Parts: sequence; C-alpha cells; structure tokens
Amino acid sequence: MSNKKTPPANERRRDLLKLGLGATVAAPLLSLAGNASANAIRTSAHVVISGAGAGGLAMANRLSRSLQGAKITLIDARQEHHYQPGWTLVASGVWDKSKTLSKTAEWIPSGVNWIRAMVTEYDPDNNRVTLNDGQTLTYDYLIVATGVELQYERIEGMDVNLIGQGKGIGSVYAGIDAAAKTNEEIERFIAKGSGKGVFTLSPTPIKCAGAPLKMTFTTLSRLEDAGVRDRFDMHFFTPTDRVFSVDYYNDFVKQRWTEQGLTRHDFHRLTAIDADRKEATFTLQDGSEITQDYDFLHVVPHMAAPKSVRESELIFKEGPFAGNWMEVDRETLQHTRYSNVFGIGDVMGMPFNKTAASVKMQASVLEPNILAHIQGQPLLAKHNGYTSCPMITAVGKAMLVEFGWGGELLPSFSFIDPKEESWAVWIMKDRMLQPAYNAMLVGKV
Repeated sequence: MSNKKTPPANERRRDLLKLGLGATVAAPLLSLAGNASANAIRTSAHVVISGAGAGGLAMANRLSRSLQGAKITLIDARQEHHYQPGWTLVASGVWDKSKTLSKTAEWIPSGVNWIRAMVTEYDPDNNRVTLNDGQTLTYDYLIVATGVELQYERIEGMDVNLIGQGKGIGSVYAGIDAAAKTNEEIERFIAKGSGKGVFTLSPTPIKCAGAPLKMTFTTLSRLEDAGVRDRFDMHFFTPTDRVFSVDYYNDFVKQRWTEQGLTRHDFHRLTAIDADRKEATFTLQDGSEITQDYDFLHVVPHMAAPKSVRESELIFKEGPFAGNWMEVDRETLQHTRYSNVFGIGDVMGMPFNKTAASVKMQASVLEPNILAHIQGQPLLAKHNGYTSCPMITAVGKAMLVEFGWGGELLPSFSFIDPKEESWAVWIMKDRMLQPAYNAMLVGKV
C-alpha cells in the first residue's frame, strides 16, 4: 500500500496545468481528441450544470474558456471530489484512500458560480430547476452531469453500513470509505486461511463495468500470492450468461476464471442477504431461488439515474432505458425532446459508456455541439461510443480495453496489444491515468 503523501491542492492544480509527462502519455487512454476548447464565442446565455463530478467539472472548465459573457452556474453540494477510477486500487490494497481525494473547489474555474446544493426537480418545459435549498433557477442551457444513484436497497437485507463490519460484506461502489473497508474485509478473509468467496454483478447498467471483474481478479491474485489459493472456494454470480459487453473480453475472462478454478453461475441475480448468517439469496430465470453461504461477498448494487431525473420529463419514455436513464441522442448528447438540454457521463441511457474515459470523449463532443447550438448551427460533433477500461487481471498485470459502439475495438497505442495482459498497462493504471484524469477535469485534454 502506498505511503506517499498527497500533494497539497494548489500544488496538484499547478502541476497538471503545466500538463506534465504523465498527462501527455496517458491522454490517449482518455481519448485525446484535439484542442480542449474551440474558438471562444460571445453570448449572454445562462448555462446551468447539474453535478460537479468528472463531467460537470470538465464542462465548467471548457465552457468558461469557450464562452465569453455567459453566466455559468455549477450545482453540487459535494465539497470533496473523488477520483473514482482509483477505488478498485484502494479496495485491492494497492492505494491508500487519500490518493483519490481532493477538494471540489480547486477544480472550479474563476467566474463560475458554484451553488452548494442539489437539484431536486427538473422542469425543462419552463427551463428551470429547483434546488434542495429552496432556490429556483432558470436557464438557457442545461447540462445534466449527475452520475448514477446506487440502489443497494433493492437487495433485501443489504445496507452499506454492513461493509467493513466483520460480516464479510464488501462493495467497491459504495464510496471511498467503503472501498477501504472492502479491502479490510478481504484481508480478514485471506487471514482466515480458508473460506468461500462470492462475487456478483448487477442486472442494471453500471458505472465502471469492469470493477466487479477487477475485484475478483485481484482477490484471486492476493490468494495466489499468499500461497493459499487452493484453500479457498471462489464463485462469480452473473444475472445473464455474460460478464462483459465485448465478446473477446467476455470469453477471455470466463476462460481465465476456469483456469483459476473459479466457479461461475450464469443467470443468478442477487436479491437478498442475511448478514448475520452470511447467506446470499439468488433468483434464477424461472423465479426460483437458491441460497449460497459465503465468508466474503462482494455486492454490486442496481444503478439508475438519480430520482430527480427519473421523476422528470428528461427520462427515457420507452425502450430499454425507459424510466431509469436520461434520454439523449447517443451521438450528439442532446436531449431528443428538449434541444437546449444536454447530458454527459453516467446519467445517460447508453449501452455502456459509464467510465471516466467516456466522459473525456463526451466532453470533446458536447462542447462544440453546445457552441454550435448557441450559434444556430447544426450539431456536427459525434460521439463514437468510445470507452476504456484498464482490465486488471492480477496485482501487477492488466489489459487495455478500449472500444466503441457495437464492441468495436478502438486501440490508442500501436505498441500495446489490446488482447494481451502486460505490466505496462498496470503501470498506466497505477501511475499515469490520474494525471490525465486531472487534466481532463480542467479541460486541458
């Protein structure tokens, strides 16, 4: 585990604004797509951005440079910013959680009005949002960048407060503290010398779809490194017959787990937990149930757009994302019924595209499209579905998974085989991606 101190906020910002080597090398992993900002245009438009995560901050920084005279309002109550791609490294015992934390304020450009509240109601018919502090704001343009809502409550008996309480429950998704506590549970699991490990997938689209696989791989790796792998019974339960959306990697992971002696259970959906008895209930396709005992259980929650989005006119009305995800054109990122509303990041209804790398590509599409709309021009920038996942297959080894619509592989580096594991990709994940991510936040890549 790293013992390095996290640099002060102003030092981190100063370093990345210089765009040092780390960001330059790693930028293609976030799909570097030309200059961050187009030529600035003059406008008096009021742009409201709901959410100050990766997508919201990236757009606040980009638009603060590309729009002259505009009023930009960023709405989010969170004081801390989390580098979520690092959570799997924390939960795997590689990073200290402090490495993933910074202050939201350090990423917000001057001139952007930051309201420390949350949107509770979207009213796109009247171009306004209502906040939990009682304010109502009108806008000319709205960017929804809220991320996802974690729905642990849809698993009976599951409570995030159970994580790290010695009951064998972990979940990398529940926040940085939960990621650290998940590592503690895994350490207790290994220290027992034997036991049963159960890893799961959600039936809904999820952010960082590779995270459940990474947690499985790193736990197997830690057991192997400790020389006790043969004493542990390891299982993976998936609600479908797949573990990943791209055929090659789906087949690779399945084959590797077979080689590692892990038992996979297809068409098993986690529906209930009895934490005191250490039992998990899974529902099968025919509605029947089975109960599985465990010593360690990694829980992946259901996910959807936040309630405020789901209960608004911004939600998909029909199709596979109906009722759960924000409706946008997947190429232009413009809402299909409200032309002055756009989305970015995990909140949107798309078949995948819920990673930081997706946000980078989307930001480079969304910025020129908003500028075009302000000027009454057609929206020419198109999102190709690019997403990226450094798939950790062991502690010290990973594959660089990059793909777009239809699962088409979109490799960034000619010298890295996207179908091979390597130490070099592990180093990218461990050391280079965070500087590139930080540069993305300030709109520099």
